[in-house]
Amino acid sequence: MNYIKIYIYLLTAAAIFAFGRQKSQLTDDTAASKAVFADKTAEYGLGKLAESPAAWADFDNDGRVDLYAGGILWHNHEGKEFTPSRAGQGSGIAADFNNDGFADIFSYSKLKLFQNKSAKGFKQIDIQLPKGIDADYVSLGAACGDFNNDGYADIYVGGYERWQKQKTYCDLIFINNAGKGFSAIKHDTNFRARGITACDFNEDGNIDIYVSNYRLQPNLLLVNDGKAGFRDMAQVYRAAATDKPFKGGHSIGAAWADFDNDLHFDLFAGNFAHRDKRGDQPQSRFLRNTAEKGSYKFEDLGPCGIHYQESYASPAAGDFDNDGYVDLFFTTVYAAASFGVKNNSSLFKNGGDWNFTDVTKQSGLAGLKPTYQGAWADVNNDGFLDLVTAGRLFMNRGGGNHWLKLILKGDGKAVNSSAIGAQVRIKMQDSTLTRQVEAGTGQGSQNGLTLHFGLGNNTDAVDIEIVWPDGKSRKISGAEPDSTRTISYKTAKQP
Repeated sequence: MNYIKIYIYLLTAAAIFAFGRQKSQLTDDTAASKAVFADKTAEYGLGKLAESPAAWADFDNDGRVDLYAGGILWHNHEGKEFTPSRAGQGSGIAADFNNDGFADIFSYSKLKLFQNKSAKGFKQIDIQLPKGIDADYVSLGAACGDFNNDGYADIYVGGYERWQKQKTYCDLIFINNAGKGFSAIKHDTNFRARGITACDFNEDGNIDIYVSNYRLQPNLLLVNDGKAGFRDMAQVYRAAATDKPFKGGHSIGAAWADFDNDLHFDLFAGNFAHRDKRGDQPQSRFLRNTAEKGSYKFEDLGPCGIHYQESYASPAAGDFDNDGYVDLFFTTVYAAASFGVKNNSSLFKNGGDWNFTDVTKQSGLAGLKPTYQGAWADVNNDGFLDLVTAGRLFMNRGGGNHWLKLILKGDGKAVNSSAIGAQVRIKMQDSTLTRQVEAGTGQGSQNGLTLHFGLGNNTDAVDIEIVWPDGKSRKISGAEPDSTRTISYKTAKQP
């Protein structure tokens, strides 16, 4: 009898072992055959897409996000094809600057405004520039926000350099004149800015700005007084993103997001980092917003799994797998770094515990060529974020997780029409997700203005709380997963 038991046991063990081997192979094969992203550049008509920084926005209000890059507007047709038309000049960001309901283009590389004529082309609007600012001016990035709380979106432009002339250009603030052009003001920092991104990180109702500066110069956290008056408080709030003895890193771009789902916006600061005779230069890092006792100071958590590559450049944050945690795509700009090591743009999955894992290869994004371009948007409205990078469009195959998308509309009086600066919280049974409407991320790119929430396996209705840029709020109960909702400001309430 014992022999029979032993025989059965051995057969069972062998079967389990064989099944385990088979399961592992199937998992690997399945992962390989079902990469998250598929290159659809040619199929979608984007073969001539520029590799310069890109901005996503719905320019014709047809419910499909369009793409602007390098002076060309790519119109999205039913989420299946793009066709080009000339629009604007150079690299830019998009927002409805005159509150007429249509997204305009501001070219930060040319310092020009192109007003959307109700989806019938664009009209250039002249801007009077400050004395000393001319065609030689160089900018690599900008961000929008209603900095003086007048209901119109303003712009902060980062000034860069002309290396051969050893000339540094000041930053500029463009104050919106009630939709009738801009007044440009010099913001003399004497630093070489690469990336600009904005967020009301301390939740005081005023949109603040983070400036990523290059050449080992200090980054700036510009805290807004509510009247477009900015004061650098990076040291006070522990947001310098550097290591001693350096005053700053070779920062290129940064991204705001609530990476740990604690209701407060954290910051990822992306640093190009040499290792040379000057020492190991400051690497990229996550700055956790502690919001401790109302101080909103940051805790430097370091790379959190973002492995070292010398030529990291422009980050873009988005929940690509809809598991409820914001992930990170991070471009590189050296094909082979100075140490002879190949650099590649990478996708990092957020594990939810400040541990990010490189999933580039299994996601279908391996081997991308050097680029500064990286931005997220849902091209085909299937609820999963797609990615533009290196002049290519990668469509997300989706999965089993659920989602919710929100299109916010300001009234054009108290709140800018694009609702830039609005913050939204989605409450589920066991967690709360936080997002903001922003225009400007990384180095000069822009994610879509539609807010995207991955809900994981949640199938229950969720509650929505919106805090508009003017401080008023609105609550909505019972929003169904796997849907897109348009919400207007008109019924907002006082805080």
